[in-house]
Amino acid sequence: MGREFIDLFNGWAASYDKTVAGDDIEYREVFKGYEAILQAVVAKTNGPNVLEFGVGTGNLTRKLINEGHQVFGIEPSMEMLKIGQLKVPEAKIQEGDFIDFTVPAESIHSIVSSYAFHHLTDEEKEEAIEKYSKLLAPGGVIVFADTVFESQKAKRHMIEKAIASYFHNLAEDLSTEHYSDIPTLTRICHNHGFEVMFEQLNPYVWLMVAKKK
Repeated sequence: MGREFIDLFNGWAASYDKTVAGDDIEYREVFKGYEAILQAVVAKTNGPNVLEFGVGTGNLTRKLINEGHQVFGIEPSMEMLKIGQLKVPEAKIQEGDFIDFTVPAESIHSIVSSYAFHHLTDEEKEEAIEKYSKLLAPGGVIVFADTVFESQKAKRHMIEKAIASYFHNLAEDLSTEHYSDIPTLTRICHNHGFEVMFEQLNPYVWLMVAKKK
């Protein structure tokens, strides 16, 4: 369920906002245009009730709240969760993950996430999307921004580029975490009754918008 990364995120919580701001040169391209990426998620989000996975330090959550949405947040890292609750006290943030979470009593109109879905294997991603298809009514949307590749060949190219740049942490990250390609995510969405489109937002990150038929 991606929980094998909890220790990493507990340790990263205090410096996460500096990383997304570009302080870490290895990940600068990954987080290029970070604020615009979050705003792109918000722009495609239907309301008023939004379920957000991987709240982290609450950066996307704050933008959603500012747009008038009611946000039900899910976060597996307790250290990230504490920061998110402090930064966005208006949101209802609980411990959980993409698959194991408390379903809100309210009807959900959008399910959103940023920089997090890659912590699930492709099999877990399919399990999650199947679950979301049962939560959303027709017209409901999934809006995820995450590192995705057009193909496995494109993924290998970016790993080789990271190695050539001596970005060894980035290369290991790209090699060991569960970054999917567009054909795989398209198949998963179609399997569970979603129309899906992708838009590239920086060299690594794509916006996935899946609409329930």
